[in-house]
Amino acid sequence: MPILTGIMPVAPTAFDEQQQIDSESQRRVTDFLVDAEVDGICIMANYSEHFSLSDDERSIVIATTIDQADERVPVCVATSHFSSAIANSRNREAQNRGASMIMMMPPFYGARMSVDATTLLAYFQEALDGITIPLMLQDSPLSTTILSAQSIVALAREFPILQYAKIETANSAAKIREIKAHAGADLPGLFDGEEAVTLIPDFEAGAIGAMTSSLLPEKIGLAARTFLDGDRQLATALWEDVLPLIQYENRQCGLRAMKEVLYAGGVLSSARTRSPIPPMDSDTRAGLLALARRKNLRALEWGVSSNRARNSSTV
Repeated sequence: MPILTGIMPVAPTAFDEQQQIDSESQRRVTDFLVDAEVDGICIMANYSEHFSLSDDERSIVIATTIDQADERVPVCVATSHFSSAIANSRNREAQNRGASMIMMMPPFYGARMSVDATTLLAYFQEALDGITIPLMLQDSPLSTTILSAQSIVALAREFPILQYAKIETANSAAKIREIKAHAGADLPGLFDGEEAVTLIPDFEAGAIGAMTSSLLPEKIGLAARTFLDGDRQLATALWEDVLPLIQYENRQCGLRAMKEVLYAGGVLSSARTRSPIPPMDSDTRAGLLALARRKNLRALEWGVSSNRARNSSTV
């Protein structure tokens, strides 16, 4: 597979009002993202609420998404786990089910349990045993195991399948610039994260892709592709136009933002997150939807238009 560029949003895990997996909504999310012209889809990430799912539920969502994507776009499966053996099992499942890529954070647990950088080589040797599809290394602020630029470069040189790194910690642009300078062709796929709140600085530093939520993929995708096509001024204007909405998502809503908007537009049958993540309060929801409507997000119309088209085809 050629090195992926552009946008690869994290898809939410769809739940019904009883907090059970909603496979039909999961399929609609996949179709919505394909219609939004994304370059790939990521599932089982933090914004997918992977931490709230059983192993059997993970398998259902993975199988459903890969089946619905039907090779129209690559699917990346996040497989992070503190245990290298369990991470390897997850990696093998993703590969066997037809994923195009896996994404892993370094091993950590909770707010205090981390591992020393000297153990990372052995961890990834076991976790990646038998894996041939590309790996994206996630440098997340959630992780208490710190990945320095030098550690990321060293891992990329040790593991040829490590072709991507998602950099979303503080001072991301400087870190991307340092990794690019030292890794070169050993790590071609540097990605921006954190809902694209630092998209243009990270692209200026050398990022070639963005992993965002599924809130506004058509907007961020256009900005990313415009930048990569060489029009940095227009790309910056496109990004700045939606930056207030990105910041509202990032600071006020978190992973609930995309669910609320996708539900409002009929893509999801419910905006439910799994307990103990609470529903969004009415004031925050009103502010989010007002911003989303001002920016004419595709998600607000996609489900309505799709249902209208299905109904007309049955007449």
